[in-house]
This record gives sequence, structure tokens and C-alpha cells, in this order.
Amino acid sequence: MFYSRLKALEEVQHRKPHVGDWAGKNPAEVFGQDVFGEAQLKDKLPSTSYESFKKAVDEGAPLDPTVADLIAIAMKEWALSKNASHFTHWFQPLTGLTAEKHDSFINFQGGYERKYVMNFSGKQLIKGEPDASSFPSGGIRSTFEARGYTAWDMESPSFVRSGANGSFVCIPSAFASWTGEALDLKTPLLRSNEAISTAAIRVLRILGDKDATHVHSNLGVEQEFFVIDRAFYNARPDLIATGRSLVGAQPAKGQQMEDRYFGNLDKRILAYMQDVEWRLWRLGVPSTTRHNEVAPSQYELAPIFEKGSVACDHNMVTMEILRETAIEHDLACLLHEKPFEGVNGSGKHNNWSIQTNTGINLMEPGNTPRQNVRFLVFLASVIRAVSVHGDLLRCSIAVPGNEHRLGANEAPPAIISVFMGTHLRPSSKTSCKSHLP
Repeated sequence: MFYSRLKALEEVQHRKPHVGDWAGKNPAEVFGQDVFGEAQLKDKLPSTSYESFKKAVDEGAPLDPTVADLIAIAMKEWALSKNASHFTHWFQPLTGLTAEKHDSFINFQGGYERKYVMNFSGKQLIKGEPDASSFPSGGIRSTFEARGYTAWDMESPSFVRSGANGSFVCIPSAFASWTGEALDLKTPLLRSNEAISTAAIRVLRILGDKDATHVHSNLGVEQEFFVIDRAFYNARPDLIATGRSLVGAQPAKGQQMEDRYFGNLDKRILAYMQDVEWRLWRLGVPSTTRHNEVAPSQYELAPIFEKGSVACDHNMVTMEILRETAIEHDLACLLHEKPFEGVNGSGKHNNWSIQTNTGINLMEPGNTPRQNVRFLVFLASVIRAVSVHGDLLRCSIAVPGNEHRLGANEAPPAIISVFMGTHLRPSSKTSCKSHLP
């Protein structure tokens, strides 16, 4: 271990910032280059077909198979222009990672003299059938009942990922068993969004809002992570195998003074984070904030908020890009919640709200008493939900890595609570006793 560390120190001394191929590029022109979303659909589909698609997304109406075929053709032509030869239903099984099975656009037509064609149908776009035998299921099925289905999530835009010798299209999808049980993290999220929308619309009708027809959650997922030189990473089998250190002494200087927080970014790290941001912008991820975090070698990226399901997809993409780009910079990105003992762990601070399809943020105070009634009703509902279902909230973050992190500095304690702030906090003359049933 001693000699491997000396060798790592020797390698690090000769490292220089890695220069990407972004010189002269304009972020506004690059943003969304590798995304097939609403703008591309609106441009390539007949207006009636586009409106049918929007109705399916916004109101949950069935998608006409003819429209699905038109979307598939448009997506295929766009993909081929991006040098993509394959497509994949990109999903999030219960492994904490993403999963994908690639299928090519290649097909044959004709009889004896078969003709080589590039084909993609609406049926292939909407549904896939990956083998589900080796994905975690919580014991709900036997191996011989392992058929799984992926279903296209129309809310989340498709995107192209590139390899050394070509590209492929990722179609964000939900993943369920043949009997309908959720086998992923996306399906429960989509179901909860629908439950929130149904309940919120009922309340809005009582409050006199007749215009809103759907409510969705907004989410901004900040991402903290550690970055160390790859030579140091390769010298530590525990980091390679588990993502966190299991042996070793405390550093001579940790975060005692917390003076590193928001400090100047090291040149190599700045080059790495800039490279990450350009790649994210190409994929339509609205990354906007970067800075040093409080622990040594810890950093943060944060995006502009967007629809909850899209934000979750973009966070998974962000973690993939962070890991992949680090290798090209001779770095290693550690995404474990607590990779080093004695210093801060990494979390995802979720900035959450709910919004109507007419553009009203239901968690934002208004300028009139009527608007404030709406705000206070929804605020009270959230507080009540945290009070009644705090155990479920706690369970949703109770993974081993996070259990190491909870309770230190930024990380929340194990008890779920709501802080109202000074403006909404009851005065000393007002009773704090809750009158909620």
C-alpha cells in the first residue's frame, strides 16, 4: 500500500488539465443537440398528430397507433442523421443504476432476394420485452415468471449517446413485470405523479379553479460527488470494490475550518466540470451551478428545475456523464453517499414543488388573499402528508449508503420534519397546537 501510494503521487505530479473539443462553441447552440423532444416532434409531425401526442402526454389519453408510427419514423430519421444504428428502451431497475438492451434498426423486406432496410415502428417505440430474470424484484416472482416489459415514457425526451464507433438512441421507459408489478423506480414515480394530479385538481375545483386540467411535480436535483486522481483510486481496492474507503487513517487536514466551501476550483477539476457541463447541455440537461463542497475533493452540480420524472432521468444521466468523463481526465468520480469517514457525505438536495398545466406554482405565495388561500391549503396538505406518512418518506431514503451519511452537517437527521421559516412560523402569541384532524 505504501509503495502504490508513492507511485500514485509520482503520477499525479505530471497531470495537466484535459482540454475538451468545446472551443468556440456557444452553449445556446449546443443545448439539446442530442435530444429528440417536443421541439423536434412539433417540427416533423403534422399539426394534428402533434396535438394528439400532446393530449396523450398532458391528459393521459391513449396514443393513436398511427401517430406512434409517425413519431417512430421521425425518431428513426433523426437518429440516423446522428449516426445511430441502434435504439434501446432506457430504464431504471431496482439496482440503483440504469439498464439498456440495444436493438438495431436493421431489417429485411422481400422474398427470396431480401432487401436490407432500416426500420422502426410505433410498436417497437412503445413497448419492449427485455428479459427480467436477473433484476431485483423483492421476491414477487419466480425466475420462470421473469418476463418483463418496458413502456415508453412519453413525458421524457429521447436522446442519443455516442460510443467510439457509433451512436444509439435512448428511449426513457418504465419497467414492469408481465403481471403489472413495478420492477423499477420510474413506474412508482409516474403513478405518484398521477395520484398528486388527481387529488390536486379536486382541491383546485373546490377553490374555484376551472382552468387547470393536470398538475405535475417540479424537481431540481442537486448532485454532490467526490473526485480523486485515478492513480489514488487504483491504489485502493476498497474504493474500487465498494465505492468507499474501508481502511486508513484520518487525513491531517479534513474539513475542520470548512474553508474549502465555495473556494477556487482547481484547474484540473474546473476543466473536468466544464467538460461535464458541455456534455450535459448536448443531452438537454439544464446544469447551471458548480462549486466546491465542504469536504476535501467534494463538489456539486445543480440544474434548473423541470418536471419531476424528467429531472430524475436527467439526474441518472448526470451521474453517468460524471463517471465517464472522469476517466478521460485521469480522475475517478465517487458517487457513494459516504465514501470517506470523518468528512461530509454526498447527497441530492431535492427542490420540489407542484405546478398546474396553466403555469401556476401551487407552493408559491400569491399577491392576493385568494391566491394565498390556495397556497396555504396546499402547504397545509404537504405538512399533513409529512406528519402522517413520515415513515414512508424515511423508508424511501433508507439505503445502506445513506444510512452512513444521515445526521452529519448538511445531511438531515433520521427524524423527518418540516421547517416553516420565519415568515410562516407562528408568533409567540399564537398557539402552535395543530388543529388538523
